[in-house]
Amino acid sequence: MTAAPTGFQTGFAIRPDLVVEATGPEDVRTAVARAAGDGLRVGVHATGHGLAGPFEGGVLISTRAMDSVLVDPARRTARIGAGATWGRVIEAAAPHGLAPLNGSSPGVGAVSYTLGGGLGVLAREFGYAADLVRSLDVVTGDGVLRHVTAEDEPELFWGLRGGGHRLGVVTGLETALVPVARLYGGSIAFDGDGEAGAQVIRRYLEWTRTLPASLTSSVAALVYPDLPQLPPELRGRYAISVRVAYTGSTAEGERLVAPLRAIGPALADSLREMPYTDSHTIHSDPPFPHAYYGDGLVLSGIDADRAARVLELTGREAPMMTVVQLNHLGGALAQAPDPGSAVPYRDAGFLLRLLSPLNGTDVASVRALYEEVAALLGPLVAGRSLNFSFGGGDRTEGFHGPGTRKRLAGLVSRYDPASLFGGAYGSGGLSRDVR
Repeated sequence: MTAAPTGFQTGFAIRPDLVVEATGPEDVRTAVARAAGDGLRVGVHATGHGLAGPFEGGVLISTRAMDSVLVDPARRTARIGAGATWGRVIEAAAPHGLAPLNGSSPGVGAVSYTLGGGLGVLAREFGYAADLVRSLDVVTGDGVLRHVTAEDEPELFWGLRGGGHRLGVVTGLETALVPVARLYGGSIAFDGDGEAGAQVIRRYLEWTRTLPASLTSSVAALVYPDLPQLPPELRGRYAISVRVAYTGSTAEGERLVAPLRAIGPALADSLREMPYTDSHTIHSDPPFPHAYYGDGLVLSGIDADRAARVLELTGREAPMMTVVQLNHLGGALAQAPDPGSAVPYRDAGFLLRLLSPLNGTDVASVRALYEEVAALLGPLVAGRSLNFSFGGGDRTEGFHGPGTRKRLAGLVSRYDPASLFGGAYGSGGLSRDVR
């Protein structure tokens, strides 16, 4: 037995009975067949950004060596191995003036992210990453390696796009790319304390009502630690930042963000023209491994008063550091692809993401705070995001609506009757690389 792979998420123990360092689909097929024969559960580990919780016993398949990326510029597609990160895909596509529907962090596993739906930098213009998938190769619970397309296996094709990891081990997929080589984007940060913060969130929500689908944005709030490696203007401050990605001209981008700059003096402003290869700088997610817990609440909508109250609960007076991000949805996200997919809640207006470092605190305390936030939002909560449920193996409800959940459960019964990949549908998987 080799050592369990390390990853980005350090908050949960990974202690399998057996680790398989897969170098190709045949290794995966052999590992699944062995697990089925021995009656062992199966987990998958790519980069480890979205671990759903601890993994004890069973067979852990590491796909990190399966990191090939092959771009076909004529067809505008990319063939992505199970261990490839979005950074590799972005770099491979850029010389051809193309881009994938990646998330905000280049270190996230592209395939795992896509299986959960994939809410990315260009989401409002082009939809979910799962919407652009053309085919997938997957080893199902019966040990069969299947090439899945809309024509050959339409029901499995539906479920794999947005259904997560319950249906097998995806060894690679082919996805369409979009003709984007540059962006107008970045972030603008404001003081978030007291009435100033309430004013920022109010003005942001008003601003989103006027935006074209070609502009994707979010607003994030956190108390920055007082550390020398942080920019002086943010160190020790409670700041609210609006993040912007717009594929139109820089001149039009400047016009569209003018209402943001009119909110008041900015602590920092990085809005600018950039090559798409710099899109990760819009959010500047931390690149180093750490321990964290998080949830994603899909909202039908949100009003300024409730949003301001969320900031109060999670800001300076919160019992632990909490990063809050409100993603503006709509646009192409509301349009189901043809054929359809298992990506849920397409009519939602916003996604509220909560993330708390676990250093110095515990999961129970974090959950108590998150439950208070959910209670405040009440009927606005339509469900939960599979992609942003970090440590979510302890919360299995709300990832899909009843009809989708029932349909996915039928697929699990067909393709994983021995429950190798997690049992009843809706439970958390081991690896969901996200963001």
